[in-house]
Amino acid sequence: MTAHSRRFFTLSELAEHTGGTVSGDGSVKVSGVGTLAGAKGHEISFLTNIKYKSQLETTSAGAVILNEKTAPASPVPALIHDNPHAAFARVAQLFDNTPPVAEGIADSAVVAASASIGADVSIGHNVIIEDNVVLGDNVSIGANSVIGKGTRIGQGSTIYPNVTIYHDIAVGKRVTIHSQTVIGAAGFGYANDKGTWLPIPQTGSVIIGDDTQIGASSTVDRGAIEDTVIGKNVIIDNQVQVGHNCIIGDHSCICGATGIAGSCSIGKYVIIGGGCGINGHISICDNVQVTGYTMIVQDITESGLYSSGQPAMKNRDWRKVTIRTKQIDDLFNRVKLLEKQQ
Repeated sequence: MTAHSRRFFTLSELAEHTGGTVSGDGSVKVSGVGTLAGAKGHEISFLTNIKYKSQLETTSAGAVILNEKTAPASPVPALIHDNPHAAFARVAQLFDNTPPVAEGIADSAVVAASASIGADVSIGHNVIIEDNVVLGDNVSIGANSVIGKGTRIGQGSTIYPNVTIYHDIAVGKRVTIHSQTVIGAAGFGYANDKGTWLPIPQTGSVIIGDDTQIGASSTVDRGAIEDTVIGKNVIIDNQVQVGHNCIIGDHSCICGATGIAGSCSIGKYVIIGGGCGINGHISICDNVQVTGYTMIVQDITESGLYSSGQPAMKNRDWRKVTIRTKQIDDLFNRVKLLEKQQ
């Protein structure tokens, strides 16, 4: 089901598309998406956070996506789904009006004679496709991007403008890489000889799995000897640094401004909050969630939620906490002395 040839869908059609059911009038026509507070009568919205329930009660949306528990509170027809957020994502995709990154092959593009270009490939202005590059069917390359020698990009992938993908990189199918991101730059590998830094050639590659999304201005370094590997359906936010020889497991999520040092191994279904720092050679097991601004300096071997960042507090409270933290060592010594005297 696509929206390109249609301007609207009925609620019943959307329920069938998402695997949900309808509560109320399934013939309601929907031609867009919106928030509970701002949606118009021709739009559909959703509720997943109960704190917005009051907005549901007053919404002007033509329909909403809800779970079964909140459905009775809806004043308008509803699409009932056990995962309203996922259902909303599938509906929103039908109305996505993002323009294509390129259409056809621009006259200003430079494509090496040895490159292999699949069917229905789009290459924007001033793109450079170097020797022996392989682009699968329906790949789109945005303006000013550079695809290095020997790199392979799988079918249906989208590379936004101003992306640089170095040589001999393997990008899977249906991968999206946003602007200003660099894939395959040299890893941060140096040896020190009496105070002089000697660069170690980074001869590995980067392998990116199918259905992975990488945000803007992020960097994924190539491996020193073996490869840096990003799994399938991984989502990486903007301004994320992935160091050389890292492995990120399938379906994991790395939020913005996180820095991952070299040779880290991150499992499947791991969620790393924004602004986290992960030390080199760290291993994180599957199904771990890390809250924002956490510093990880040792292996995580049990699934669960981890934190170390300190939430904001009033300045006077922060000053008190800081002073008391500095007094902990003295307090510890006093307690030990008292224990000895007993």
